Amino acid sequence: MKHLRTLSYVAEIARSGSIRRAAERLNIAPSALTRQVQDIEYELGTPVFERLAQGMRLNAAGELLVRHIRDQVADLERVRSQIADLSGVRRGHVALACSQAFVTRVVPEEVEAYRARFPQVGFTVQVRDHIQAVAAVVAFEADLALIIQPPPSAELHLLYSCRQQLRALMRAEHPLAKSDGPVRLRDCLAHPMALPDRSLAIRLHLDQALARRGVELKCAVESGSLEFLRNLALREDVVSLQIPNGIPDDPRLRSRPIDDRDLEPMTVVLAQLQGRMLSVAAAKFADQLAASLHRRMQSSVTD
Repeated sequence: MKHLRTLSYVAEIARSGSIRRAAERLNIAPSALTRQVQDIEYELGTPVFERLAQGMRLNAAGELLVRHIRDQVADLERVRSQIADLSGVRRGHVALACSQAFVTRVVPEEVEAYRARFPQVGFTVQVRDHIQAVAAVVAFEADLALIIQPPPSAELHLLYSCRQQLRALMRAEHPLAKSDGPVRLRDCLAHPMALPDRSLAIRLHLDQALARRGVELKCAVESGSLEFLRNLALREDVVSLQIPNGIPDDPRLRSRPIDDRDLEPMTVVLAQLQGRMLSVAAAKFADQLAASLHRRMQSSVTD
């Protein structure tokens, strides 16, 4: 196991971009870390880093080495999880990267349910936009990604996928809240709009739809925080757009589906890295999460 710790130093330097920052995170002396890297490069017979004025950057050999290191660390975690599972007491750790839309209800409820059965399993939940979440999975920083409208990637293996119609969100006293049926986008745009900014998939989806129709969007408020937009909708007669899974069960709020003639449904994806063997804990949580997403989807269709 010691060799993996030494190799992990290389991965940390690659992540940090410098010996000094990596040494601070690892709590070891920079000189000792430098010697470790030199020893590895001597053993491999080639440098693995480009030494730059502003820090360290992996070269082609280093990229191959770091991918190997991440594979080895992931395999070790999987074996540890399998060994623990033999005793009937599930242990381990699950790292999930998810879009903001799922942190209000879906992810907290599913983590709670899983830990009620397996309290010795730990979780790391990273809130990331669709692009960053994919990058976290590829970099082995997350086992799973639960995201909206991810960019095409051959490195992702889909575990579950469904389509969800965007909903117009407003407070209960808003003029558009008088009906529960689908609402046309032009009726929403007649009111001040409080929308996700362009870092989020929802906004990109809306912008593309409006561009195809030659419609100019006038946004009163925009933010990278869906929670902020929900709270603003409670205070002003603004209209926001969110997916059903992101809307809390709050009697002060109302939501209506956007007519699908105006906006196509968005794709919700649960994915892992292509070819990666998940730990028992992560694989079982993925199964639970996929089943729950399917039930929620069926329930929303029935309603």
